[in-house]
Amino acid sequence: MDILQDLEKRGLIQQTTDREGLEKHLSENQVTLYCGFDPTADSLHIGHLLPITMLKRFQQAGHKPIALVGGGTGMIGDPSGRSTERSLNTTDVVNGYSAKLKQQIEKLLEVDSDSNAVTVRNNLEWLGEMTVIDFLRDAGKHFGVNYMLAKESVSARIEQGISFTEFSYMILQSLDFHKLYEKENCTLQIGGSDQWGNITAGMELIRRSRENEEEEIKVFGLTVPLITKADGTKFGKTAGGAVWLDPEKTSPYEFYQFWINTDDRDVMKFLRYFTFLTEEELTEIQKEVDDRPENRVAQKRLAEEMTRTVHSQAALEQAQKISDSLFSGDLKQLSADDIEQGFKDVPTYQAENVEIGLVDLLVNAKISPSKRQAREDIQNGAIYINGERQQDVQYTVTKDDQIEEKFTIIRRGKKKYFLIQY
Repeated sequence: MDILQDLEKRGLIQQTTDREGLEKHLSENQVTLYCGFDPTADSLHIGHLLPITMLKRFQQAGHKPIALVGGGTGMIGDPSGRSTERSLNTTDVVNGYSAKLKQQIEKLLEVDSDSNAVTVRNNLEWLGEMTVIDFLRDAGKHFGVNYMLAKESVSARIEQGISFTEFSYMILQSLDFHKLYEKENCTLQIGGSDQWGNITAGMELIRRSRENEEEEIKVFGLTVPLITKADGTKFGKTAGGAVWLDPEKTSPYEFYQFWINTDDRDVMKFLRYFTFLTEEELTEIQKEVDDRPENRVAQKRLAEEMTRTVHSQAALEQAQKISDSLFSGDLKQLSADDIEQGFKDVPTYQAENVEIGLVDLLVNAKISPSKRQAREDIQNGAIYINGERQQDVQYTVTKDDQIEEKFTIIRRGKKKYFLIQY
């Protein structure tokens, strides 16, 4: 199966320019392709995983991917898919974001391969040196205003208003394709479906700037679908905001939980999109899902594959350990680091005393609303300390109840957790 057939089988192709020509081009050449990543934050998020996975797929098929960090375009901001103008970040901020994105991309992609290593480039290299005169003469003259106005990224913003800055973004991205075509013989650009207008504009610039040459110019574009969830919510968003790839912003446990909580209606689609499981493996998982849906085999495999890929095997094992402990209620095996990850959003009380009566602690930490209710909760068996039920109203919480001298976990009822921090 060639690369395009595999992508189509996985549902990963939204649009292509000259489908037959691209298939022939890929079968006859080691193709250099690129995908851009603008530094709009100090970390990639889960929405970037699909284009990164696409670059990996092309690499495994023998082609040469370029991950292009938009240190130049990131100074402007892409209007695609937005109804309002972006806030412009300072040069220092964009440069800092670019450096962090480069590190993440290099970690996720194989940059040490001998024959077709992934190259990470920054378009500030050429955009940063370009003068306004160069921009207008070398690129601007090839774009008619009517042509640009017809692009969806621009036309969708006309009524709300669009600045000349964001209006020009399409030309800047076109210059990326043009420069990579000249420098690296890059003949294919891939991106999300919202990038179709920018991709085809880049192809147009390459053709128009070389229209006097006799050699036929072969450049292509390919987009992946916009990921939608069955429940109508935006992919990659949770109640706490975006799901980041930086473990300091979204812990491996939270990352693991995002995938574990995938809707049954989406999970097989996501396995095809994001993992490198074979068709035989996917068929076997589908069979298990059909026979024993309560086991959530597909969600577990998806969470395992993604957490291992983005973080590490050790991070996966830690996330599984936290999940298993919370499910079973056996919390004694958790380390302080485990607790910081697994109880990030749990109400926390900063204890002033190492030793305190359990009744007083429940009231002070607002676990129980009053001493009377606290005593009733204890006597009724509703209070657990580090996973163990405590029914002694005279019980004193001491240093022995601390995990690594940092935390005590109190549970009230079946699922209400509270963290006592020292």
